[in-house]
Amino acid sequence: MNYNWNWGIFLEPSPDGWGTYLDTLLLGLRWTLATALSAWVLALSLGIVVGILRTLPSRPLQAIGTAYVELFRNIPLLVQLFCWYFVLPEMLPKAAGTWLKQLPNASFFTAVVAIGIYMSVRVAEQLRSGINALPRGQKNAGLALGLTTAQTYRHVVLPVAFRIILPPLTSEFLNTIKNTSVALTIGLVELTARAYAIQEQSFQFFEAFAAATVIYLIVNLCVTLGMRLLEKKIAIPGYISGK
Repeated sequence: MNYNWNWGIFLEPSPDGWGTYLDTLLLGLRWTLATALSAWVLALSLGIVVGILRTLPSRPLQAIGTAYVELFRNIPLLVQLFCWYFVLPEMLPKAAGTWLKQLPNASFFTAVVAIGIYMSVRVAEQLRSGINALPRGQKNAGLALGLTTAQTYRHVVLPVAFRIILPPLTSEFLNTIKNTSVALTIGLVELTARAYAIQEQSFQFFEAFAAATVIYLIVNLCVTLGMRLLEKKIAIPGYISGK
């Protein structure tokens, strides 16, 4: 059976009422970017806290950070999505569970929370590695100057550690963007879900997913280029990002 290629399908009107099929893909891209950026903000916020906890001299705080990492690192993202979306509302009191189920764009908020927490573990581990890669004398020098532990991290440790881990953080941001595709399983109509919708409506399977692939590639290349420029701008000679 021969496949009928039709690259002009993207200029044809979409039956879902969103304009052309190209407009449908671009709408999915907006949801992808909104989800990825929101999840990345959450991942950075939680990851920084957990990463710092794992490097503090307090053993109880280290234990809390380790427990967080081991819990969310060892559960697949898809399972976490299902737990947040399907299981959590059933475990809460009836009123709270009903509120969650009826929340507008519930799949979006669930995806942000699940992906953000999942990626925060990776951010935390990157930050822990970056902090441990610093000479111990830097932290001791800050404390010797009369700085508190919080001030030492704020003014001495973290500025250098983030420069060291910027390249792997770029990879984690790219992974966050790609992980949004999993959210179609809970009903988020992001880019991959829109590609599925196009192939179901037009039966142009290869064109739909080829276009989605190109869009993902362009977005990730733009992120990579931007992060490389930032890396060069803030590089410290002698450290990993300065090579």
